[in-house]
Formats: sequence, structure tokens, C-alpha cells
Amino acid sequence: MTLRPTPARGAHTLSTEGTDERFAAIDSMTVAALASAMNAEDAGVPAAVATALPAIVSAIDAVIERMKRGGRLIYVGAGTPGRIAVLDASECPPTFGTDPQQVFAIIAGGDEALINAKEGAEDDAEAAIVAIDGASVGENDVVVGIASSGRTPFVLAAVEESRRRGAATIGLSCNVRTPLSAVSEHPIEVIVGPEIISGSTRLKAGTAQKLVLNMLSTISMVALGRTYGNLMVDVRATNSKLRDRAVRIVSTVTKVEPERARAALELAGFQVKPTIVSLQLGVSLTEAQAHLERHGGRLRDVLGGQE
Repeated sequence: MTLRPTPARGAHTLSTEGTDERFAAIDSMTVAALASAMNAEDAGVPAAVATALPAIVSAIDAVIERMKRGGRLIYVGAGTPGRIAVLDASECPPTFGTDPQQVFAIIAGGDEALINAKEGAEDDAEAAIVAIDGASVGENDVVVGIASSGRTPFVLAAVEESRRRGAATIGLSCNVRTPLSAVSEHPIEVIVGPEIISGSTRLKAGTAQKLVLNMLSTISMVALGRTYGNLMVDVRATNSKLRDRAVRIVSTVTKVEPERARAALELAGFQVKPTIVSLQLGVSLTEAQAHLERHGGRLRDVLGGQE
């Protein structure tokens, strides 16, 4: 593979590296005034995301299509984007019951970079290729490269290598016509403009990235049958709060009393979907699981007209 050189476009031409003169004297502002200013800036982020919705929808369709084939959703980022990626990916197993390897993140510098900045890691294109190879990325997978600037060498190399291997590729950046967009099949550009502290892309850019990743993972999981309506029916009830939530979900769907819902869940090892099917259809847990397997885990398809 031929690595792309670090793009020549100067950082000063990137909107995320720009200076907003309205905030040139923030160190002289009162706390109240600065809080109001930050809040006003943050309020514009959802609108910026909205302008990118067509591209986001196209990307989500690609995720759904590959995951239906048994593929994985893999995020790649450096620094703040990498940490945001880990945050989103790590919430998929408890929320949607996914295997930890079905949605995961690769961060430049490895796990240590989650806590401590690894200087130079974002420039290491070779390390990105090694990471993609180590993850055995293939044609059923989707790789999402995330870089505020849209030009981070680690992310660019990861996306290029993933595309060479046949994976679907998504590039999420916060500038226009970025190198990341150029190498991605599904480019997403969310333009939030200069940060209140020039270049601090953990702020608006990071917020925009989290909003987009929320949609990529959540909407894909809904489409794959990981919810029933807006109920978290694949929740892993690993603590008291989540067990109580599981009881409420079962009680809501089946219309049984919470006490009966809890007893049924205990028999099923607090697996929500089989419990609902067993109660709603009057079948054993083994039969309930078989129903779910025949319908690809989609509870709505199993219940049919029973709701």
C-alpha cells in the first residue's frame, strides 16, 4: 500500500483551527458571561449536524447492510475523537447486548492513550495499518475514521487500508473537502466553525462527533432489532438498576405485574427477550429462544399481532 503524505493544507486554513475574534478576550470575561457564550456556541452544534443528515443516513445504511452480513462497526480516531469513539462503542454491549468485538474502537497510541496523551501517535500511519491488520478488517466490516481536522495521518491510513481490504468506510470530520472525505466512501462533514478556545476541538467538534456516533450506533442497532419500540430489550441486566429496568420492560410489554415479570426474568437469567416471548406466547424458554432465532432476534416479528 502507498501511504499518503501528510496533507500540505496548512492548519491555518482549517475552520477548526481558526480564531473567533468575538472571544479574543475571554480571559477578561466574567464567569457568567463566559458560561453564556459557551452555551450559545454549543447550541449551534445540533444544527450543524442537521445539515449533514443526508450523508449520515447514507453512512447508517452502509452500517446496517454490513452488520446484517455479520460484520463489525469499527471506529478509528486519535486523541479526543478516539476517546469519544471508545465511549460510544463501550456502551453498545450493555445497551444492545452486542459482543464487545461487534462494535469497538481503535485509538492511536493504544489503550494508554485513553488516559494519557501519546505524543506523535496520531502521525503514525504505519501503526494504523498494523492495527487494521490486527483487527482482521474485511469486506463485511465498516470502518469509521474520525478526525476533526480531516487530515490525521493515523486515521487516513486506517481508512485507506480498510478500504483496500473491501470494508465500507465512513469519514467523519469538521472541515470541508478534507483528505479524510476524499478517501472515504461515505464522507460526513459537520462544520461547527472555530472553537471558543482556538483549536480546542474537544469542544464543539467533539460534541458534534459524539452526536453523529450516537446516531450511527443507535439507529443501526434499532434497525437490527436490538430494541422493541424504544425499549431496551437486549439490555444486559448486570446490576440492580438494570434488573429493575428489565422488570419494567417485561411488565410493560406483557402487561403482567412486576412481581411476575421479575420471577420470570429470574428463571431466564434476566434475558429480557426470551422472557417476553415466553410470557406473551405461553411457551417454554427453549421454545421462546427458538422463535427468536428463527426471526433473527427481532422481537416485533416474533410477537406479530400479539402486541
